[in-house]
Amino acid sequence: MTVTVTGEWLIASETRALFAALTAAGALPRFVGGCVRDAVIHKTVRDIDIAVDVPPEDTMAALEAAGIRAIPTGIEHGTITAVAGKRTFEITSLRQDTETDGRHATVAFTKDWKLDASRRDFTMNALYAEGDGTVVDVLGTGLGDLAARRVRFIGSAADRIQEDYLRILRLFRFHAWYGEGDMEPDALVACAGLAGGLAGLSHERIGAEVLKLLAAPHPEIAVDMMTQTGVLAKALPFADGIPPMGALVAAESRIGLSPDPFRRLALIAGASDAVTVGRALRLSNEQMKMLRQRRPLGYGITDAANARRAGYERGEAAARDLLLIQVARAGIPLETRLVTQIVAGADSQFPIAARDLMALGIEPGPEIGETLGRIEAEWIESDFTLDRSTLLSGVVGRRSA
Repeated sequence: MTVTVTGEWLIASETRALFAALTAAGALPRFVGGCVRDAVIHKTVRDIDIAVDVPPEDTMAALEAAGIRAIPTGIEHGTITAVAGKRTFEITSLRQDTETDGRHATVAFTKDWKLDASRRDFTMNALYAEGDGTVVDVLGTGLGDLAARRVRFIGSAADRIQEDYLRILRLFRFHAWYGEGDMEPDALVACAGLAGGLAGLSHERIGAEVLKLLAAPHPEIAVDMMTQTGVLAKALPFADGIPPMGALVAAESRIGLSPDPFRRLALIAGASDAVTVGRALRLSNEQMKMLRQRRPLGYGITDAANARRAGYERGEAAARDLLLIQVARAGIPLETRLVTQIVAGADSQFPIAARDLMALGIEPGPEIGETLGRIEAEWIESDFTLDRSTLLSGVVGRRSA
């Protein structure tokens, strides 16, 4: 059966100009990898990768001859970035990996499409498509595995992993996004036995994979299998026990929340310090701030008053996430009324400002901050019921005593 993909990305003038330039130079270009995979299952195509059967120097020359900008972003591995109009394309020469060390590969260029397909990670990623959209399943297994939503290594799982240990995390990430049902047993066995190889990867690579995995709509099976195989402990040594990801996803669904990788990461991290997590995954300062907002509270969000307090102290989004994490860990139903109270607390406005205290004669300096902190704590303790005049009267009374 012939499978053909379609889409604006395939027929766009920039894409056609690129294929025409390469074909005119005697090359055979084909779409490859993610764009083909996603188009087959009718997902949005974002990045366009192209494989070509000529060396990268010939690719560069063909593009430049056609007036298309060519950037040698990874020319040692055969990759050229082409910029045509507002579109960017990654073009890579067919190759085979002649040496690997678990992170990097030494490559040799080839004209053999099967050799190029065989060095890739999963069968669903070894699909090509002609310029007219006709899919070419070189290995004969990619389309069937994709239709079955089966994430399967090409050939030996252990061999593919030892070529690049990041493929361990990619397996779980791809299952979260593309897989259904149980994961492949041979792949899980290989991951369990080779998980120690993750120690040789950079924190940036691990962090990027983990966040992509946790952004999937349903990462629960993948996270559970990571735990069972020991991969979670190797990749995320700060992980706090067995994360009840399924319970968190169910709670998110209950109130219609979209997937959020930092909510899920906070579940996994538990009480771990945000700096520790940030260093392990090379998170940005802004990302660490989001985690810090989701650190455990010193109290449970179990009633309306504490829900309002959490909303005020952490903000609506972080407090709501903390509630979801709390119920997921406790294995209890989510009380949606508490979400409403979190919103109310987040909307509360402390009625006193520094200028109010200066009007009472308090000089600018540390006393202002200390006094503001004390009366804000009293206001929160009152469940936000003390009004402005009562709070200021209390300040006057203490100064007069």
